[in-house]
Amino acid sequence: MHLAVLASGYGSNLQAIINAVQSREIDGRVVVVISDQSDAFALQRARNKGIEALFIDPSLFSGREAYDREIVSQLQRREVELVILAGFMRLLSSHFVKEFKYRIMNIHPSLLPAFPGLDGVKQALAYSVKVSGCTVHFVDEGLDTGPIILQEAVNVYDSDTEDSLLLRIHTVEHRLYPRAVQLLIKGKLKMDGRRCLVDES
Repeated sequence: MHLAVLASGYGSNLQAIINAVQSREIDGRVVVVISDQSDAFALQRARNKGIEALFIDPSLFSGREAYDREIVSQLQRREVELVILAGFMRLLSSHFVKEFKYRIMNIHPSLLPAFPGLDGVKQALAYSVKVSGCTVHFVDEGLDTGPIILQEAVNVYDSDTEDSLLLRIHTVEHRLYPRAVQLLIKGKLKMDGRRCLVDES
């Protein structure tokens, strides 16, 4: 399966996906990495592995939908079948979501629907929760509101800082995200209304 990864920053989840492809945990190939930031380290991660790295400058477009139409065009040109968001800091337009319905995944550092949006870890600590975690979900037109695919809990300790909790959540993310991608590739995810059912057989 042709995969594309969209990232705005460091790209640690991109690296987890690349590693899983190399170790054959994912039966697919990352054909392009696209960023809205010219200096995103994710682009360098792609180049390091011989993957096409593409910076598309949002300032050259009239608005969000025009920008997304360009990305969709680039993805379709490369016959991309699954779009993976890895720290992509832009809300996708309805055009993008409709073109790749149930074929866009995102990962978020909280147990959604709790603490959506920016600073999920900071929000969790502010509420003094005892358990947080991460969520892989399909992307819809809302902010972290799409159907949940996989979740895993991470304990929160009284001594935690944002950095320490995020580090433990990232460790889980790097295992959970490739698993979700492979489940989709293997046809193990079925939609029932808003519910994403996982075939564990």
